[in-house]
Amino acid sequence: MFPVRLAISVPAGTGGVECCAHETEVVAVATPTADPAQPSFALTGRRALVTGGSKGLGYASALALAGAGADVVIAARNEVEVEQASAAIAARHGRCTPLVLDVTDIDGCRNRLADLDPFDVLVNSAGRNRPEPFLEVSPDAFDDVLGLNLRSAFFVSQLVAQRLVAAERGGAIIHMSSQMGHVGGANRSVYCASKWGLEGLTRAMAIELAPYGIRVNALAPTFIETPMTQPFFADETFRSSVLDKIKLGRLGTLDDIGGAVVFLASPASALMTGASLLLDGGWTAD
Repeated sequence: MFPVRLAISVPAGTGGVECCAHETEVVAVATPTADPAQPSFALTGRRALVTGGSKGLGYASALALAGAGADVVIAARNEVEVEQASAAIAARHGRCTPLVLDVTDIDGCRNRLADLDPFDVLVNSAGRNRPEPFLEVSPDAFDDVLGLNLRSAFFVSQLVAQRLVAAERGGAIIHMSSQMGHVGGANRSVYCASKWGLEGLTRAMAIELAPYGIRVNALAPTFIETPMTQPFFADETFRSSVLDKIKLGRLGTLDDIGGAVVFLASPASALMTGASLLLDGGWTAD
């Protein structure tokens, strides 16, 4: 038991109490609750869908989820790549299924997902970046980035959530956002627009889906060394400018992604929704 000391002001001579001081001390005894439960990161028995799961951040996410016990389905457009990635994950963890899917084709997604059991976890990791000056961005380039980064995440989430609600099951939806959803960057107006939009979508979805037990969060990493970002870092000036802003002094790696994804997908983050987990090495700290 833990004593709690409370200082209470008591006007002298009031209420029939004789007291020469204006404050007295009352010692209350609080009964402790049971010890907190050990956080669980286990995903055994959960079904997880990872879009863009054949490479980069999506592959790292799928690998980590499978390692935590989830039955993972990875979706991507390239049949060869998605099958190779699935086989690699299955070889390590014994569970992974490839799904050839173009997430920008909403009707196609609806038809394919209708044939599958509901997913307890969704990671929207399909995305792209087309850096160019704001004054030169074409409508096609804008639609290309927003269509994959934001529109597809919106409607794939809707399809997954509809199935969960119909089955009266809770779940976790994770949007792969970016630190660029919290700051701005030269030549990244379209990418920033897509990620700021994804951050807003995260909060709005969290509010609407909370009554159904569906949590929605975003993961916002800094620059991660992947095949998509390697061409950018071939420019030493750009690489140095990025490292100057990352307080921990290094680029992110795919090894940095998995733990955060498992946390957001698992019971360890059971009270967390509508949040964005910054994995940026301190970029946005100032």
